[in-house]
Amino acid sequence: MAGSMKLIAKRCFPDAIKVIDRFHVQKLATEALQELRINYRWEAIEWENSLLDEAKKNREPIEIETFENGDTRKQLLARSRYLLYKSREKWTPSQMQRAEILFTEYPDLKKAYGLSDGLSVNRQQKVDIRH
Repeated sequence: MAGSMKLIAKRCFPDAIKVIDRFHVQKLATEALQELRINYRWEAIEWENSLLDEAKKNREPIEIETFENGDTRKQLLARSRYLLYKSREKWTPSQMQRAEILFTEYPDLKKAYGLSDGLSVNRQQKVDIRH
């Protein structure tokens, strides 16, 4: 990166992480996507634990919500880790079903996945410079 560009970036975006190559941009995007998924997973774990505590305290049976693929919310978020690293074309049928449920329940994960996947070398569109 040219010295002038470093200075501009430092002054305009003092807290930004400077990244020079595409690989690291892709890596940061994927890490941000996984961080979002993990945050949702912790919320799901806390929610399920509070339900279990309440049921135990009231001596009532508890019924945890399951989706059509048999996953609970926390299982859905745990088991979707690897599908978020892959492009849609490489998903297995069960991963496709899980992704459909995940993206319905968490639209911002769908958006983040689309942005991250769009950075992939295999997903880049070739630009035609001819006019």
